[in-house]
Amino acid sequence: MDGSRPEAAMVLPDRRDTDAQALPERGFARGRAAEFGFSADQCPEDFQQLAAAFAGLPEDPYAPGGKRFRRYSRLVYLPWNEGLFWIPGIPDNRYGSVAEYHQGRYNPDFTQLRRRFPEVPEMLQRNALLLQIIRSDIAQLQWLEEMARTPIYIGLHMVKLAVGNRGDVAVSSPNCLHQDGGANMFTFAHLVDCHNVVGGENVIATPESAGRQPEELAPEAIHAQFTLAEPLETYVVHDHRVSHHVSPVRLGDAPGPGQRSILIIGVAPFVPDF
Repeated sequence: MDGSRPEAAMVLPDRRDTDAQALPERGFARGRAAEFGFSADQCPEDFQQLAAAFAGLPEDPYAPGGKRFRRYSRLVYLPWNEGLFWIPGIPDNRYGSVAEYHQGRYNPDFTQLRRRFPEVPEMLQRNALLLQIIRSDIAQLQWLEEMARTPIYIGLHMVKLAVGNRGDVAVSSPNCLHQDGGANMFTFAHLVDCHNVVGGENVIATPESAGRQPEELAPEAIHAQFTLAEPLETYVVHDHRVSHHVSPVRLGDAPGPGQRSILIIGVAPFVPDF
């Protein structure tokens, strides 16, 4: 997809009875894929293509040797005509094309640093299941007025934590409770694959807990603790209302390497500063 034309709109299911109805009320929600309007089983070939793309993820250029691998791309969605466009990347000698990612003050590991990651490959940008997941995420947010009258920016991360030896530890960044981007930001996490690892536990806590470790918190500061297990199992957070964290992963007891592969999709309405 060259970004010059939106792909075809999809009819999205009614989500009045899903767990996502809790998002406006408590600032986070979680559930199985079907509760969020998609399934790995409904498009098995597309899911296989998506899962296979994680096998070839390049190493995170900002964490060499850190057992973390990733790609990143940006999109824009126009609610008045349901157009979804991939934003063209920046030519790069090493990766072919990269996309810029900037978290400002929200990531203590990379404060104010504009990072550049290898883009999501073009063949995956046409993956019908991936496009449906993106549209379904947007549909979860229609209760917010801004989502109906402004362009919506989307940042799509493919992140893999991979371990192959005893003693390996793969860590997300930042490795603490954190927020991603301010009052209008929503972050969706969709598990693609998780096998032969221990760890990867998610914690949702109060916004004041950002910068701390879960074990440092009083019990009342923790809203939820869980581990995603099923293909495309999902959680979503409204960024300014909670903080969130995923624990490092280590090798499990089964033979062979282990990995945790996840799609992280950030969604925010465009707020002009002029």
